[in-house]
Amino acid sequence: MKIRYMGQFSGNEDDLPRQPHRPGAVQFKEPDMKKLAVWANVIALGIIVALMVPLALQSWFTVDGWGFVLGALMSLVCAIPHEYIHAVCFRDTAYIYTNLKQGMLFVVGPEDMSKGRFIFMSLLPSIVFGLIPYIAGFTMHNVFLATLGAMSLGMGAGDYINVWNALWQMPKGALTYLYGFHSFWYRPDDGSRAEAAEE
Repeated sequence: MKIRYMGQFSGNEDDLPRQPHRPGAVQFKEPDMKKLAVWANVIALGIIVALMVPLALQSWFTVDGWGFVLGALMSLVCAIPHEYIHAVCFRDTAYIYTNLKQGMLFVVGPEDMSKGRFIFMSLLPSIVFGLIPYIAGFTMHNVFLATLGAMSLGMGAGDYINVWNALWQMPKGALTYLYGFHSFWYRPDDGSRAEAAEE
């Protein structure tokens, strides 16, 4: 596994690394990059509000201190390691890009993945920077951790869309791969490729 930081995305999807389409591949029913950015921002806002409301009802939680400010800022700092955590879930080379025009960072890798590994890869950064700090902050009455967790969980909205698509569109035993900005699934010709992706 190698991770390569590629810098600013050119805007041309054809510049992204890819492999030939697999026989019988089916593209996920998913929005294009612009619509995805809009949907992700709307979902992110909803998640953050939903997670902040229970915090606001706690006597120990306050938004006028350094804990809240630092937690919010740290969630932005975690955007880069967020992508690296995605990247370490790839077995072959993963490529990290910035897309500052749309306020996004993203990672691509053209290898095959099982549904389970794809979902794990998509959710892992939100678990590390979101769910664990949020639960810890709520339990320990720590404003910094709770804020970091709430904001980071919201910032994983685009990943949740990918998880939703995989859960509802990939049949049992199918493999998925990235081709440009889009995800495709297909049924392997024999069990050996499925077993290799699960290892």
